Formats: sequence, C-alpha cells, structure tokens
Amino acid sequence: MGEVLSETEWTARRDAHAARARRWTGPHHERRAAGLKHPVLDFLFSYYSHRPSRLERWHPGPGVVLEGDAARAYLRWPVYRETGDGVELDVAAFARERANTVDFARRLLTATASRAPRLGCFGLHEWAMVYRQRPDQVRHDAWPLRLGGAGTDAVVESQRVQCGHFDAFRFFTPEARPRNALQPTRETQVELEQPGCLHANMDLFKWSYKLDPATPSELVVDCFELAVRIRGLDMRASPYDLSSLGYRPVRVETPEGRAEYAREQAAFAEEAAPLRARLVELTGVLSRELVPGS
Repeated sequence: MGEVLSETEWTARRDAHAARARRWTGPHHERRAAGLKHPVLDFLFSYYSHRPSRLERWHPGPGVVLEGDAARAYLRWPVYRETGDGVELDVAAFARERANTVDFARRLLTATASRAPRLGCFGLHEWAMVYRQRPDQVRHDAWPLRLGGAGTDAVVESQRVQCGHFDAFRFFTPEARPRNALQPTRETQVELEQPGCLHANMDLFKWSYKLDPATPSELVVDCFELAVRIRGLDMRASPYDLSSLGYRPVRVETPEGRAEYAREQAAFAEEAAPLRARLVELTGVLSRELVPGS
C-alpha cells in the first residue's frame, strides 16, 4: 500500500491547490467577462486545452490512498477505485486507457532529457509567424510590431532561423518555412525536441495534463507556472511591442538582445529539467502497468 492521507490531510492539500490555481484562473475569467485579450496569458488557456476548472481540480497521483467519506467523490471518475483503506487511483486502468499517450510522452520526454540544450534560435519563431503578413493578418494585431512590417521582415531575412519545434514551426507563414534550417514534422518530433527550446519546456504543462488525473496536481501547476514565465520571455523576444502591458522587450535583433535571450533560455532549461524528470518518472510508473507480470 502506498501513502495514506487522512481526510484532514488531503482536503487541506486539495484546498491549497485550488487556491494556488485560482491565482491564474480568476484573472483569466475576469478578462474573458470583460472581453479583454491578453497576448501573453491567453496562450496558457487557448493554445493549451486544459480548462481552468480542471487546473483547479486536485488529484493525488498514483500510490496515494484518500481516507474518509469525502474521498468517495473521486469515484465519479472511472479510473478511481475504493479499497478497504480508502479511495485511490486505479493505476493499471488509467495506464490501459491512455497507453498511446503514456508511450509517446515517455519516449519524447526521455529523448529530450538526454540532449544538451541548444540556445541559438533567439526566439525567431514568433518573427517567422508574421513574416510578410499584411497588418490585418497578424495574429496579435491589437499590439504594434516594434519595428513595423518591413523591419520585422528584415530581421527574418538577416538572421539564421533554426526552429526545431514542430508546434511552433507549423505556424510559420508559407514564405518563412523555407528559411528555417530545419523542417520539423510530427514524425520527427522525438528526434528533434531539445531542452533549450522554450516551447518544449512550456509543453511540460501539456504533458502533465495529458496524463491527468494520474499526474499529481501540484506537478501540473508547477509546470503551468513555469510555462507562464517562459511565455513571458517568448513574447518579450517577439516582434510585438507589449510595453503597455509591462513586458520589457528583449531585442533579439541586436547582439545584446540575443545574449540576454540565450541567458534566460538557459536558465529556463535548467529549471525545466527536474519537472521533466518527474514526468519521466510518472510515465515509467504507468508504463510498468502495461508490461505483463511487472
């Protein structure tokens, strides 16, 4: 039997988790109600598909038994079961249900963790996403481009674009794609993903919730809060002028800006490593349930 939490213990953790998540979900709901867009924070709730209500919801993860009558509320999810000691995640049932996701996440996260960070992209993916677009085509058209359209295009044309992250590359404009040193695809994602990439590190949030409710919810929010801060750098280094929102630009069109970007990128790679390791460990626990006799 794994860890056993009394009703007092686990409800305190549940409530603390919900309060932590609401620091982010509350303002998001307020912005939506007011019809306000936020080019940095909306990404965490639009590009990523984890609903705010699910971010607030607490799950203990594998090997934790919840005591008390209140724990039976978790039986609404088929991957929980009641035992003589309380309620716990049915790890084998979850692993069978999500076998393909578990397998892909394990391969991707393990491969990424095995590589040294590469820090030479300088955030030019956001520039490539608006390359040669008309003003009405630009995704965040409520905010101006710092260098204007022609100046933005000139940066793309004067720098070596080398994005290896498929889910960033797929948003490049058609004119920008041939300029990329790599042509990543979904099929080559495991081969190309590397721990210096901002998007690979933001995506730890995605893999944490793809494995929900097996992922301990504190880990989900750890990954979410890292993604919030990485997204800040992502957009500070973008061609947009977000100074009115308090985001000081990282001017990657200059040598000083590129050096600043690489320093922050390296720091995020270091911070992401233990979160990636925890997710790899979780996928290992789940994978063992899929091996007969394990």
